[in-house]
Amino acid sequence: MERSMLKIKKIQKIRHTIVRRKTKAIDALSYSQKLKRRWAGHVARLGDNRWTTKTTLWAGLSGQRKRETPNARWTDDITKVAGFRWTRAAEDGEYRTSLGEAFTFYGEGFCQHPPIYLTKQQKSICKRKTH
Repeated sequence: MERSMLKIKKIQKIRHTIVRRKTKAIDALSYSQKLKRRWAGHVARLGDNRWTTKTTLWAGLSGQRKRETPNARWTDDITKVAGFRWTRAAEDGEYRTSLGEAFTFYGEGFCQHPPIYLTKQQKSICKRKTH
């Protein structure tokens, strides 16, 4: 879509980073993950029993999920990065900032193959969460 905005064809072999720079478009996946992380932190820091907290932390029906392809929960990708105690991580300001953009790197495959441009601290966090 961005190529069509600039009337660039694939045969011209212009990299997508250059096209993105010219259009100044925002990556939808990273932006939505950023908003999700922000909302999760906001909900986790709420101290009272609001319905927003209850619905966000709701585990669903009791019992196991399907074996082959379980239905994804809203908090599944957050727990992949911050661990099962992500609500406590949201309260800890230093830990939250150290995770930084680790939430937005991949859709569901967070930290499986960390990109080159991660900081050393973020790479160590990814290694701890996957091993």
